[in-house]
Amino acid sequence: MGAPGIFSSLGDLTNNVRPAPSPSPSPSPSPSPSNDVGQILIDYAAGVPSAASIKRAGFRGVIRYMSEPRASWMIGKPMRASEVQDMKSQGLAIVSCYQFGKGTTSDWRGGYSAGRTHAAKGVSLHNAAGGPSNAVIYAAIDDNPTTAELQLVVSYLQGWESVIGRNRTGVYANYPTIEHLRARGIGSYFWMHNWGSGGRIHPAAHIHQFEIDRQSVDGVGIDRNRILKASYGQW
Repeated sequence: MGAPGIFSSLGDLTNNVRPAPSPSPSPSPSPSPSNDVGQILIDYAAGVPSAASIKRAGFRGVIRYMSEPRASWMIGKPMRASEVQDMKSQGLAIVSCYQFGKGTTSDWRGGYSAGRTHAAKGVSLHNAAGGPSNAVIYAAIDDNPTTAELQLVVSYLQGWESVIGRNRTGVYANYPTIEHLRARGIGSYFWMHNWGSGGRIHPAAHIHQFEIDRQSVDGVGIDRNRILKASYGQW
């Protein structure tokens, strides 16, 4: 998240860590393969644009927060059932994500126990908004973690997987972090941001955030994200 007035949502190698055993897997999320590859999703936190305006602007759908606001200007968090109904009335896709902290308070810094806590909160808000019980929820690694920090990132995401299962665990992260997690079997969906990615797009990424806070819809600053795979956690 950016500071007030900068309406970005989520921002802009290797230790031998083995993932903890996953719980009994949740029903596998199986969004129908789409023709959405190449189309654009938007994410936002400073307000809630109307679905009609989003569709009119040519966007395929939204990536929305299933997390509480960290600051008073984040009036677009969390997504509510009324917004879901508006989006669905326009045939727009929705992707769920969770982020509360940023910088020194980043969610992943709390490790495994924080992952469990945040997963439970994310699921509760996702369910309250009307999200499907088997949908993917992306957890935010809104950073460029050092090699030493990646062990804590892994622990955090193991916490997520212990609550919702690997099949439902998505990760918002940069190229090196995605590479590290893939090598350890952590996460099933990946939304890549550019910070620390060296201009590369990871081949495992399902979504790529390529622009932050340069456009707006209904006066709300948005980030733009390109869909890279037919199934990307949409519901």
